[in-house]
Amino acid sequence: MNFDFLNQRSASENRGARKPSLWLLMAALMLISYSCATSSSSMEEMESTKTNIKPLSQVEAPTPDPRVGLEAGLFDAEEASWNMTMVAQKRPPEKYVGVTNSDLAFKGKYAIQGNYNGFLIWDISTPSSPKLVTDFLCPASQSDVSVYGDLLFVSGEGLGGRLDCGTEGIDKKVSEKRLRGIRIFNIDDIKNPEYVSNVQTCRGSHTHSVLKDPKDDENVYVYVSGSAPVRPSEELPGCSDAMPKEDPNSALFRIEVIKVPLDNPEKAEIVNSPRIFENLTEAPNHGMSPADAEQLAQAKEEGAFVAEIGGQPRIIPDRYVQIMLKQVMKEQGKTGEPTAADSAMLRKKLPEIIAERFGGNDEETEGPQRGPNQCHDITLYPEIGLAGGACEGYGLLLDINDPANPKRVDAVADSNFAYWHSATFNNEGDKVLFTDEWGGGGQPKCREKDPMEWGANAIFTISEDNTMDFQSYYKMPAPQTTQENCVAHNGSLIPIPDRDIMVQSWYQGGISVFDWTDPNNPVEIAFHDRGPVDSTQMQMGGSWSVYWYNGAIVNSEIARGLDIFKLEPSPYLTKNEIAAANTVTFEQLNPQGQPQYDWPATFALAKAYVDQLERNNGMSMNSISTVRKKLTKAENAPEAERREILTDVAEDVKKQGNNSSQPQKIRKLRNTLETLSTK
Repeated sequence: MNFDFLNQRSASENRGARKPSLWLLMAALMLISYSCATSSSSMEEMESTKTNIKPLSQVEAPTPDPRVGLEAGLFDAEEASWNMTMVAQKRPPEKYVGVTNSDLAFKGKYAIQGNYNGFLIWDISTPSSPKLVTDFLCPASQSDVSVYGDLLFVSGEGLGGRLDCGTEGIDKKVSEKRLRGIRIFNIDDIKNPEYVSNVQTCRGSHTHSVLKDPKDDENVYVYVSGSAPVRPSEELPGCSDAMPKEDPNSALFRIEVIKVPLDNPEKAEIVNSPRIFENLTEAPNHGMSPADAEQLAQAKEEGAFVAEIGGQPRIIPDRYVQIMLKQVMKEQGKTGEPTAADSAMLRKKLPEIIAERFGGNDEETEGPQRGPNQCHDITLYPEIGLAGGACEGYGLLLDINDPANPKRVDAVADSNFAYWHSATFNNEGDKVLFTDEWGGGGQPKCREKDPMEWGANAIFTISEDNTMDFQSYYKMPAPQTTQENCVAHNGSLIPIPDRDIMVQSWYQGGISVFDWTDPNNPVEIAFHDRGPVDSTQMQMGGSWSVYWYNGAIVNSEIARGLDIFKLEPSPYLTKNEIAAANTVTFEQLNPQGQPQYDWPATFALAKAYVDQLERNNGMSMNSISTVRKKLTKAENAPEAERREILTDVAEDVKKQGNNSSQPQKIRKLRNTLETLSTK
């Protein structure tokens, strides 16, 4: 700043006037200095309390949606994201490229990724640089994985899985070498897993869930969901596909419960096959969407292979047609390129092949009048004694207080749902969300003309008497192309305190993060998506499962490997809320064995509650500003002074409780402050 104006005096002015001039200069400097200091201090205070927090009713998603029109590619597809950032992407080893990556489980610093060729173990202790520790070649579909202590459980359902983990498959209808059930590995030395045991089941294991009974420290229980046809009794004695009224030991209309002695997993065995589907009738369902009808008509006209699966006509993808053609030719002793005669033979045998893989039409027995005969997935929430069973045509609520004897306490059906796939509870256990895998995960079900209620999530509240009441649907909102398999799939809660926020896979629809705290108004607040694997034809890819684990969001990408993301602060999810979530850590995690989140008392938690009070107008802005200033001061103060400040703030917050629209949030903030003051 220029002060020359103070010295602009005429030459006729006497020299004695210079004293007042000097005084004026000093006064001006002091005034300006004081003014600048005050302004700077005020600015700092304003900046320390300034936020961009917005209520969820004011969410402004990017427009136009950047997920629409992304360029295709396997490892070089165009990407779009909002409020989340990819920090790492790792391709699978060469022998796993082109083979489906499936589900995830976590132990310590490791992410265990299932793959139809076995499983991969990644060290994710540095999220930006995951390292492959182990790849264990042991083919089986789907190779869903779970851990407990030093034990790793892996599902096997396909006909080609071998007891010896061989890669040559099995081409016989009956074989003593076939594995369909649960494999058990010891991973005490995680770089050298040891295959210690298996439990064979009549329908294999499509998925499974591990339950630790709080009253039993010697065993864990594995709930097995197998959806394949019943294997011949010549292969596994005791297996029967008769209706239960004809054979009480039928493998239909039941799940398996395996008891695993922790000190002797070799003695794991089935201890119960509970019939949790009794007295359920056939669930209502919907037909084809307009887009499906158009696609089917065009496919038939072009000579595509079409088969009825699950009561609906479906187009068989070319890659499966080629596999089946080779099998038909092999049975006839042929080699070389398929001919028209080979194609004709496949069309003739297609119903038989489909029945062998997916089971026959229940109309051949009494099926149309009966409900589901198997679950796809069961999510266990032992802290509340309940499980959510996603069971083909129904969503079930199970009482699991006696782990070996689960009991159905409620069941819901919905004509908008085609295939109940998985379940997620909120942390309090008074809500549950079910996913609908319409089309089986291999079809494009997020096209512009597809109904938003189909292939979506359904949100229910749970009453005190364990009754489920429907509230709303949520579906990833960005329309996808006909070359992208897309439908609701696996996800988990993110431990944001006092909010129900979920990260979820949508296959090639990408990843969606949404808030369903208000069960009637779920809102997307973050996403990531890639372009199609191939822009000219359907190629399987996308997010199979994505879960939050110890501060990282880990994604199993069907075709591309392993991704790790972090959330970015936004007006709808603050830096403090994310920091509070990151204080929740586990030594192991199976998302299908859902844990209850508990937040330690930290400054991050207190600040998160303050942010939420601002978002929902739970306190006046003056009070919020005062609390924030004092929290900042306390966090940087010596121990004795910190306690005094926190006690003072807790008292101030307590006084706000009677006039707040959020008295429970006020109470939680006060309790957090009081606990912090004693540390």
